[in-house]
Amino acid sequence: MRKALCAVLFLVFCPFLVAQQALNNDSIIRMVKAQLSDDVIVATINASPGAYDTSADGLIALKKAGVSDKVISVIVAKSAPAASGPASPDSAAPSNPDASAPAAPLPPGVDNIGAYYKDSGGNWQPLPSEVVIFQSGGVVKHVASAGLVKEDLNGLVGGMRSRLVVTTPVTFILHVPQGRTASDYELVRLHVVANNRQFQSVAGGLIHESSSSLRDEIDFLSKQIGPSAYQIVLGSEIGEGEFGFLEPQDTASSKTPPSSGQIFTFAIVN
Repeated sequence: MRKALCAVLFLVFCPFLVAQQALNNDSIIRMVKAQLSDDVIVATINASPGAYDTSADGLIALKKAGVSDKVISVIVAKSAPAASGPASPDSAAPSNPDASAPAAPLPPGVDNIGAYYKDSGGNWQPLPSEVVIFQSGGVVKHVASAGLVKEDLNGLVGGMRSRLVVTTPVTFILHVPQGRTASDYELVRLHVVANNRQFQSVAGGLIHESSSSLRDEIDFLSKQIGPSAYQIVLGSEIGEGEFGFLEPQDTASSKTPPSSGQIFTFAIVN
């Protein structure tokens, strides 16, 4: 009877003892190399204390070691509370209010998944969201859930102008769904044709190629400022005109038809 009771107590308390072992980047890499599933690794991260290196070099090393974006996102989120630590009365106010480390909370106004810009008053406002219709050879092209289309696509946005006009330099934040990064979005230049705006991209923005001389994709740099949030600054070198951040097609709203997507538009004047 005593042996049976000891066995039960061991089974009950063993997970708690294991959970107290602090994890780090090397622990995660070892679990990945042991071919544990993402779900198992995520559960272990959530159940265990950890001291992770979430610097740019640390995250890049995790990625090169085969750690998935899902697991990396959980590591960053898990590290956020620990990075801030318990605030004492003397340290409640940050010494550098402009700090933008990944552990910092998102600015007020950046509440939901989407795209935002900083207005002239320093406040964050949502970018206008518009429907884009994909066409190929003049015929609407039905895009698969993964958006893997082998040919160039023409995007058509109704109206000649975006509702938002900004001047450079202008700062944006992309608050992306879990598992996504800013590189999954495409910044495109829109050309006014008749009463619409049009652009050409490759596979709806999911396959980045340079084979088409007419491709309207614009390269941009982004900086991660929090879990699933990226900051982008565009300067005067981009020029004037109509632009938009094209959302990856498999994250588009289910209310839109398969041949359409979502684009966050803005116009630049200098």
